[in-house]
Amino acid sequence: MDPVLPITLLSVLLGALIALAFFTSYFRKRKSDIRTIANPETLSDSKKNSKPAQQSSKKSQAKSHSHSSDKDHAKRHHLLDLNTLKGHGDAVTGICFSSDGRNLATACADGVVRVFKLDDATSKSFKFMRINLPAGGHPTAIAFSDDASSIVVATHNLSSSSLYMYGEEKPKTMENRPQAKLPLPEIKWEHHKVHDQKAILTLFGATASYGSADGSTLIVSCSEGTDIILWHGKSGKNLGHVDTNQLKNTMAAISSNGRFIAAAAFTADVKVWEIVYAKDGSVKEVSKAMQLKGHKSAVTWLCFTPNSEQIITASKDGTIRIWNINVRYHLDEDPKTLKVFPILLHDSTGAVLPYNRLSISPDGRILAATHGTTLQWLSVETGLVLDTAEKTHDSDITCISWAPKSIPMENEQVWVLATSSSDKKVKLWASPSLPSS
Repeated sequence: MDPVLPITLLSVLLGALIALAFFTSYFRKRKSDIRTIANPETLSDSKKNSKPAQQSSKKSQAKSHSHSSDKDHAKRHHLLDLNTLKGHGDAVTGICFSSDGRNLATACADGVVRVFKLDDATSKSFKFMRINLPAGGHPTAIAFSDDASSIVVATHNLSSSSLYMYGEEKPKTMENRPQAKLPLPEIKWEHHKVHDQKAILTLFGATASYGSADGSTLIVSCSEGTDIILWHGKSGKNLGHVDTNQLKNTMAAISSNGRFIAAAAFTADVKVWEIVYAKDGSVKEVSKAMQLKGHKSAVTWLCFTPNSEQIITASKDGTIRIWNINVRYHLDEDPKTLKVFPILLHDSTGAVLPYNRLSISPDGRILAATHGTTLQWLSVETGLVLDTAEKTHDSDITCISWAPKSIPMENEQVWVLATSSSDKKVKLWASPSLPSS
């Protein structure tokens, strides 16, 4: 017998035994795993929960497209934080409330103006109208004109600045039935290469109600140069032009009654002009009225009080001043400083952080002020800080604005402040309570 044959048979037999042992061990382990996975209770629970899980996933996707969600509520780090308006595709460069406080217009670097309907400040989603701006222009500021359907937008590109006024046609009726769907606003007037082609920094509007004014809406545009232009909101007519002659502007505002224009520029002085009206209510001229002198360093921002009789200024000298401008300047009576408050915002080394945005509440009692991503509310009466919110946005605040009227919030009415940022978000804040006197 060939001696190689038994050795071969033995090798085959040993190999078969080893393979049998390996597969036996493998299938035992696999069976154990299957039993673990196929536990009757687990299978039962998974069957019960499979459909709701899919529904939950769908709901979460829907919430991610809304402007506010429960996840956003969990992220809120401040009691006054009411809501976040999302959906912007780029930095939000301008915000403005309509006169009734129920519409908030936003200008976004994605080339779109959005007008949000604020039926409830804490709503989980908001209806909004979308207006696509002409291609090539970067929106820098926005203001409402005569009503909630009339909006003036400033844009800028590499070569020039432009102004557009969008308005809606009144719905036509047929057999006393209103039109089913309102048309989107269209461009009613436009101006190009304004302000010597420099960028427009701010737009502020007011209803002309002082003296013989006819009640029309006036818009003030301020360039990054030294010039400021007054516009008729409805017609787009250029009503007047002034120059700060202070190297470069920071911003300019108009008083709520349409009487004064004031500008913060490169220096510590604030220049104020009066809008003079003719007997027929039209603007006759814009003339130099007075200067606010007292700050020791550049004024970073200013705002008029609701009664149009005072101006509040913030400066790099670390102070806030409240000025009385209801004076007989025609008789060389100078504006008076009513109050001076220290800015109570400091960095880690104790250095003062000057405010770069101001906005006063419609009742004239609370001043909102910002530096970077920090927001503070101050008492206009005492200058004391009522509340502070740090890291309000993921990047610096670009604009702040109070709604001119209270807005519904669940079962109550509240004063609402809006802030915008280059983080693509707009936030709504409730007004802090004032200490009882």
